[in-house]
Order: sequence, then C-alpha cells, then structure tokens
Amino acid sequence: MIEAGNGVLLISDPFLKDPNFMRTVVLLCEHNEEGSFGFVINRTYNKNIGDLIIGLEGISEPVYYGGPVQLDSLHFLHQLPAIIPGAKKVIDGIYWGGDFEILSELMKKGELDFSKIRFFIGYSGWSDGQLNNELTEKSWLTVKANRKLVFHADTNAIWKEALESMGGQYKQLVNYPIDPQLN
Repeated sequence: MIEAGNGVLLISDPFLKDPNFMRTVVLLCEHNEEGSFGFVINRTYNKNIGDLIIGLEGISEPVYYGGPVQLDSLHFLHQLPAIIPGAKKVIDGIYWGGDFEILSELMKKGELDFSKIRFFIGYSGWSDGQLNNELTEKSWLTVKANRKLVFHADTNAIWKEALESMGGQYKQLVNYPIDPQLN
C-alpha cells in the first residue's frame, strides 16, 4: 500500500459497511494538512447530465455519485486540459474541473469525447486527520490511480480490478461476501 495523497485511489475494505462507501473506489484529488477531497468513481447517480443542467437537455451522459458531501454541487474529471482551460492537474492524464461554459459548448456542438470525462454529483471529504485515522483502522486500501481505472467503461468492474491490481492476497478479497457471517 502507498500513502494517501493526490492521485491515490482509496479502495474500500471488502468488509466496510458504511453505505456511502461500501465496495467503492475514491480518487483523491487533494490531500493535505487541511483535509482530503475526492470522488467515488464507481457508483452511478440516477440522472444524466442533461437532466441536471439547463441548456444541456438531451445530453444523456451519465453522472456519478461523487460522495455524500454537497449533493447540490457538480464536478468533473477529464483527460482534456488542452480544450478545457482552468483545470487542476490531479496526476498526469487526469484533471479536475475547468471552464464549465467551454465544456458546455463542446457538449452542445457534439465536439467532446465522453470517454475522457466523468461528471460527479457531490464529493467525498475528510477533515484534517480523519482520513489518516480511517487508513490506520484499515477501512481503505491504497494504490496509485491510473486513467484506465478512473475512466473505466464498466463502473461495476472498478472495485474488483483496483483490488486485483494490488496482487497477492488482495486478489482473493474480491470474492469475499460483504458480511462473512451471513455466508
């Protein structure tokens, strides 16, 4: 496992029962002395971007549940810094945010590769020291993020593939039931 930091994936422990994070993978976008911030990358939301943003009606790109904090906010991750200015680099090839007006125009014109962007409602956040405590308690496993997992076409496969990428004993954990006592 690696230390938490920008561009790290938090993989929920197979036995974590918190409904907000059960069997999730969170991309950390910021991790510092003030706290941590990221997005659940493997849980879809029940609306499309066109359902949420006036002027984008008819655009059926999915929106993902970024986490339980500020469910009235919309965020996006992408691989398109050359055409979406103002983005913050998370790691090479993964950027957070940018000029939403330019992004909207690109969507309206059909000039956007949707495989290179993800929209999120809400986010996952931890106060100073909170995430480190959860890591000490072994609620999360950590690996370096990569574009393949963050922008994976099959969100249902992300948790398993992230865990399998750790190798060894972690490969076996993908088959564990959520509650072994019910087995």
